[in-house]
Amino acid sequence: MTSTYHIGLLLVRICFSGMMLTHGIPKLMKLIQGNLEFGDPLGIGATPSFILTVLAEAICPLLIIIGYKTRLASIPVIVTMGVAAFIVHGSDPVAVKEKALLYLFAFIGIALLGAGKHSVDRK
Repeated sequence: MTSTYHIGLLLVRICFSGMMLTHGIPKLMKLIQGNLEFGDPLGIGATPSFILTVLAEAICPLLIIIGYKTRLASIPVIVTMGVAAFIVHGSDPVAVKEKALLYLFAFIGIALLGAGKHSVDRK
């Protein structure tokens, strides 16, 4: 593989995960403050749904940015974005669910391609 391929993977990992953190960090702060109000789209309870969402939107993107267990760390993000796109916004027009779909497809790509050579896993 060419070096531009690996730089491309690094760029995709950092950019999409960094953007995901703009959603996850506020939720993490809310969790730390003890505010557990959240939806329950899967019927597992609001608190477990919230904790799993924080894991997927705050913790997993950090792992993906540094390239640690990237494929595995992508799975919770993929599931969360799938739930957001097809359950939470299932009846909404595509324009409303577009952001969740973009994240979903980006993280599917990250999961399929892996971290590349510019990652903790490759060191």
